[in-house]
Parts: sequence; C-alpha cells; structure tokens
Amino acid sequence: MNDNWMNDEIIRLKKEKNAVILAHNYEIPEIQDIADFVGDSLGLSRTAGEADADIIVFCGVHFMAETASIISPNKKVLIPDLDAGCSLASSITIEQLREWKEKNPGAIVISYVNTTAEIKAESDYCCTSSNAVKIVNSIPKDKKILFLPDKFLGMYAKAVSGRDMEIWDGACHVHKKIGDISLNEARKDYPEADVLVHPECGCSTSCMLKSTVYEKCDDVLIYSTEGMINHVKESHKKEFLIATETGILHRLEKESPGKSFYPVSEESVCEYMKMITLEKLYNSLVNEEFEVKVPKEIAEKARLPIERMINIY
Repeated sequence: MNDNWMNDEIIRLKKEKNAVILAHNYEIPEIQDIADFVGDSLGLSRTAGEADADIIVFCGVHFMAETASIISPNKKVLIPDLDAGCSLASSITIEQLREWKEKNPGAIVISYVNTTAEIKAESDYCCTSSNAVKIVNSIPKDKKILFLPDKFLGMYAKAVSGRDMEIWDGACHVHKKIGDISLNEARKDYPEADVLVHPECGCSTSCMLKSTVYEKCDDVLIYSTEGMINHVKESHKKEFLIATETGILHRLEKESPGKSFYPVSEESVCEYMKMITLEKLYNSLVNEEFEVKVPKEIAEKARLPIERMINIY
C-alpha cells in the first residue's frame, strides 16, 4: 500500500463511518497530517466530548482513549494499537493510591491526565500540564493536596502556587532524561533562541527553584505543548529550543513557517507515541479495532474529575 492510496482510503472511511481522527502533538507527522484535530491532552479531551461523530479514532496512548471513552460513553472509541501505553501512567497503581489516601484523610487528590481510568476514578480532580496550576489554586487553602503521578509537574505546580502538596514520585521516562546538562549544552549552541520547557522535564524543577513567576524563570519559559505552539506564533523570535518530545516539532514547523526549531535532545522520543502508523490507522477504521471501553462503574466515578479538568482553563 502506498501512502497516497492509504490517505485517500482513510478519508473515505472516515466520512463513510462518521468518524473523527484525533492525534496528539507527539504522534508521527503522517498521523498528524491526516488527523481532524491535533493537540495536547486538554484540547483532545474537549474535542472528544464535543465531536459530532459516531466513532473517535484516538491516535495517542491508551489513557487518552480511556478518557475519550469516559467523556463520550455513547461513541465508539478506537485506538489503532493497544500496546501504545505510557510509562508515567504506569508509575502508580490503584492499590498505591488507595493506601496513600488512607494515610492522608481529607486530602484532595489531583491526578495528572496521564493516568489510568481507575486512578482517575479515585481522584477529586484531573489536570493537564496547561491547567495544573489553575486547578491547584482552585482548591481551598485549608485543604491538603496529593498530586500524582508526575513529580516534576507536581513540583512545578507547588513552586508556582506555594501550596502544601505531597507529590508522588513518578516521571515520564522521556521527559525525565531532559535534565540540566542537556539543556545547558543546547543553550550554548543556540544562544539567541527562546527556550521552551515542558513542566514534565527534569530541568523544569531547578528552573522553578530560581523563580516562582508563573511560566517564566530567567530566560526559560515553561509551557504545556499547546502553550509552546501559541508562544511561538506570537513571538518575534526566529529560533526556539524545545524541551519536550520531538513529535511537536512537526506541528511547530507547519504552523510557524520561517522559524527554526531545535530539540534540546534528539533522543527525546516516546516509543509509545510512535507506535501508531498510517497502516494501523487504516486497519482500525476498516475493522473498527481496537475498541477502548471503560467499565461503567469506573467511568461514572472518573467522569467528574475529568469534567472539572475540562472546565478549568
């Protein structure tokens, strides 16, 4: 199968089956190019809930498809590869969360969207990297907060908000590798570039220890992936150093032509995000595979914290 034929067939099948294709910013370029919507976790969650479609084909990782299924229980949610998981979502189990809650009665649990449906169902709020600080700030100040599972995003939200928070010791295996050494080396090579850092990155924490000004410390800017997209569009700068998964470079180059983008680390590649190919997307539409359906009891409990996430932006 050549890509042009497959693209045409995907478009035909999508119309025939009233399907919508959603893709995360970290997906491969071919998937981003054919998707109806490309965005971060928050944008994808909103789009899944609003989509006028019978089928949602989620080109991302498994927890994202679960979230779409929870938001849209009457739609069929497909993921083209069931093995597209997430190291961060796997860093806490439901048993660990329940034990943590028992040790901290009355605490408010905020779960990053990069978690399983079971974890969301045991949480009070979900959040994304773009609204984590706003959600933390929305919690009454007399309430203790348990933040999970990403320690770097948690430390960032704690530093900016100044809140009393206990933070789970989890991390994305890709973002964790982007530390101070790789950031400093990259800055030497591109001294005029704006430095855009995702709050999941290891280097974001040391940056926030120097300053608690929201989204800025020295010459480093801390943004969600969607925040990076918007900053680049509005900036007069022509060069940008990007500290997150390299998949976002494709969208940056498409939406801001004439500007140059350099990854802090060429090795910042999530193998899970790269598992979905055009052929897998085509097969998913043809055979309506693989459906992601969250058990009703878990979905009902998880819906409220997800809705709170979507409504705070």
